[in-house]
Amino acid sequence: MSIVVFGSINIDVSVYSDRLPKPGETLHGNNYAIGLGGKGCNQAVAVRRLGGDVHLIGQTGDDEFGAAARRELATLNVSDDYIASDPGTATGMATISIDSAGENSITVIGGANMSITASDVDALPDVFAEAEILLLQLEIPISALRRAAGVVRQSGGRVILDPAPAPEGGFDDPEIFSSVDFMTPNENETESLVGLRPASADDAAIAAQRLHDKGLRGAIIKLGAQGVYYSCDGMQGFVPPFAVDPIDSVAAGDCFNGGLAFALARGDDVATAVRFAAACGALATTRAGAASAAPTLDDVNELMNGQAPPT
Repeated sequence: MSIVVFGSINIDVSVYSDRLPKPGETLHGNNYAIGLGGKGCNQAVAVRRLGGDVHLIGQTGDDEFGAAARRELATLNVSDDYIASDPGTATGMATISIDSAGENSITVIGGANMSITASDVDALPDVFAEAEILLLQLEIPISALRRAAGVVRQSGGRVILDPAPAPEGGFDDPEIFSSVDFMTPNENETESLVGLRPASADDAAIAAQRLHDKGLRGAIIKLGAQGVYYSCDGMQGFVPPFAVDPIDSVAAGDCFNGGLAFALARGDDVATAVRFAAACGALATTRAGAASAAPTLDDVNELMNGQAPPT
């Protein structure tokens, strides 16, 4: 399998407290951690942890955070061969507040991630053209995403877009909708995309049809603790949630997408791949951190074997 992740690389500063602060409020926290993050980086690590062949394409600043990100990627067996260094900007970072139920609030500073351009795609034509699966997110400029998606689709690969973070005022780009194979919004992102926040599988079915009406081929809507709804290639279905004890949901969506790419690349059909991805996302919530929360293939198989598939 050949999976390419084109996206953000951050250093995350995570703060843990009993609850999230209200506007203007100061709280005592319980702990903090500094580690590797960024949706692109998290997805690449998720694929690698599962045993997949993955190339991470992105950019850091020429600073200590950038050096720290590269060191951590090396320990996780993710190559930095296609990671550029921009001396004119700082490495991206995110500040993350996490409460005792595992819910989070995140502020992202794009930094070097936002200096990526379409020319960076043109500089690596063979890497993109040989990708079986391309994973994208919205933490790098849209112009670069369009170019990458076009190259991969033209070469016969498939494209997965996590539309996060959802832009202010929504996201309506006909070229993107028509050039990706799967989009994987959560409830918040779905509301931003189609004006409906799904709270059930029935709601998600309505939202998925609205996404199809925009030109999207495959809609996979993540409902958090409620499960996952999918509508792809004329197939619709719902994957109920896996029973886990969550502590931190920061990288759940990224591990979901990494698992989805891994399963599709190894030949799983959409229904099987979505269930596998849901197990990856569920397991990520049981561990603290972002990239470090990604599960192994043995972990995922054990969880899936312990819960009967939906009938």
